[in-house]
Amino acid sequence: MKPRSFSSDTPAGPLRRRHWLASFGLLPILQACSPLRLINTLVPDSTHTLIEGLAYGHHERQRMDVYLPMPAVSDAPVVVFFYGGSWSSGNRADYKFVGEALASQGIVTVVADYRLSPEVRYPVFLQDSAQAVKMALDNTVAWGASRERIFLMGHSAGAYNAAMLALDPRWLSGAGAERKQIAGWIGLAGPYDFLPIMVPEVRVAFNWPETPADSQPLFYAQRPDPAAPARALLVAAREDQVVNPERNTVGLGQALNARGQNVQVALLDGVGHATLIGAMAAPLRGLAPVLEQVVEFVEKRPA
Repeated sequence: MKPRSFSSDTPAGPLRRRHWLASFGLLPILQACSPLRLINTLVPDSTHTLIEGLAYGHHERQRMDVYLPMPAVSDAPVVVFFYGGSWSSGNRADYKFVGEALASQGIVTVVADYRLSPEVRYPVFLQDSAQAVKMALDNTVAWGASRERIFLMGHSAGAYNAAMLALDPRWLSGAGAERKQIAGWIGLAGPYDFLPIMVPEVRVAFNWPETPADSQPLFYAQRPDPAAPARALLVAAREDQVVNPERNTVGLGQALNARGQNVQVALLDGVGHATLIGAMAAPLRGLAPVLEQVVEFVEKRPA
């Protein structure tokens, strides 16, 4: 029998999660604040130097936080991370645990905000994401990082953003950058093929039913594209109840591999849609080897 996710709706899921949190003394804190705030209270500050609120545009949400490894790492790789939230919620400060996790492994990490629905609609959040990447590209030398080792990464809706920047040439070129500057990209539990749209918030974000077919990463993956980043890592929870892993993660991986790209696909047990990204935090890394897989992918140099 496959292990149940902590997000299971069956009694075993909540009971096991409650016992696990209680055993580490985390239950009182969890009851007092949100899960992300709980995780971030346990994140060490000794592993990184934080550059907070760096502006890549004029809007208040066009900001990024940069996590520099401490001690500094020469010629470090860079990961630009986009969080999820159905393109309608999220804040970069909630993902300190992601920035710290990667910085602790010697990776310069950018956690970027972007404008959200209903204030904006597709494709504005992709345009913002591309501008954030351009800002990172322009600052790699100042951060002591490598211009040849820049990766895109996202979770859920953020994985969609990363996928579209990697697969659709319009967005990075519109920001004054090029896809050939990207060494690879990482998608965690991403929605890559979600038409017709059923979720109300996502319908608003994508102007459903006027959503174009080329808004989907799978649309581009099914076409030859020698200019796309050659490497990708796609990871999802096997029992994800929010974004279907077979249709999205496996389906996109198969399409990319069919056109000759180097794509790694992994479906992990023991986690759900949210705990997949949560497993990057130090207190939760025993849930699944998400951080290990990401670091191995980023650190691997082309033969």
